[in-house]
Amino acid sequence: MTFSRRRATIAVSAIIALVSTASIALPPTGISELAFDDSSAYAATGRTSLVVPTARKPKPSPTPTASPSPTPTPTPTPSDPPANVPLRFGVSTPQGPLVSSEIAAVAATIGEQPSIELWYEDFRQPLSAAKLAAVDARGATPLITWEPWAWGGGATQTAYRSSRITAGAHDAQIRQWGQALAAWGKPVLLRYGHEMNGDWYPWADGVNGNKPGDYVAAWRHVHALVTAQGASNVRWVWSPNVPYPGSTPLTQLYPGDAYVDVVALDGYNWGSSQSWSTWQNPDALFGQGLAELRAIAPGTEIIIAETASAEQGGSKADWNTRLIAYLDAQPDVSAVVWFDYQKEADWRISSSAASASALAAALAARR
Repeated sequence: MTFSRRRATIAVSAIIALVSTASIALPPTGISELAFDDSSAYAATGRTSLVVPTARKPKPSPTPTASPSPTPTPTPTPSDPPANVPLRFGVSTPQGPLVSSEIAAVAATIGEQPSIELWYEDFRQPLSAAKLAAVDARGATPLITWEPWAWGGGATQTAYRSSRITAGAHDAQIRQWGQALAAWGKPVLLRYGHEMNGDWYPWADGVNGNKPGDYVAAWRHVHALVTAQGASNVRWVWSPNVPYPGSTPLTQLYPGDAYVDVVALDGYNWGSSQSWSTWQNPDALFGQGLAELRAIAPGTEIIIAETASAEQGGSKADWNTRLIAYLDAQPDVSAVVWFDYQKEADWRISSSAASASALAAALAARR
């Protein structure tokens, strides 16, 4: 979906609130998809990073069923927070895991090897063993964003309506993924249907004919099928966008503790790069979302699955320093994944020498 189409979906009142209130999270940030309106371009994309599991209480085992019902999520039982671990740093690069030179360039810039590598696949793509192997060879953990749609098709794709997924229309593809993940055997972070609280993807409730509860039902169905193939090496990552005025409440979209291993947030500092945007420091960008995640899934490991800052509107170098310090001070946040692209804004770590040196120094300070 293009940036202009996504912006058109945001209510005028939300835009006014976002521009006038610096402490409120900015609008949708599905940056990874914005510049890819055809599957051939998108298929070339890849992204990378690693998360080490942190301590948490055991989860109940879900009952595998072909079509789990969208029952309301029960109130989570409070549990101890995960153990404090060093903040991991991951990255997403334009050409993905198979282009090692991009990962090497990031590693040289920041002074360490990214430990998570993130990339994207739609529902038509097979799981790439070559990408998994490339990430593993660099000592990183794969973080795959699995998108239930066809790239380039827009937000209205009836073939990928959540109720059709739950009804079994894509079971063959889902089973193939489950079998391939099980055959791989090594740890994989699987981020199904991210940014579901927005309205720019066809898996979001209220979009593409989806009704309230359809996203949860589809998630549980996909989880059940993949798990039934023996893919116990998969850690399931539930990854909303940072909440914004008009976004779907996260409590309505959480599949339940039995179906989620890691919770995550996507959020970007757009600065003044857009007519509707304003500068946001990391605590303002992520504070509300982190509080909501902790209330919904207490004791669950948290990652920042996509983030970056524009240069316009403030000091990106200062923002980079603040980001790492802020997240490193959160005992339940185990990783942050940088979106290293030049698109709607220059999100790259190396957008300026000051940005690159600040991030490298901030990462060195947290080690």
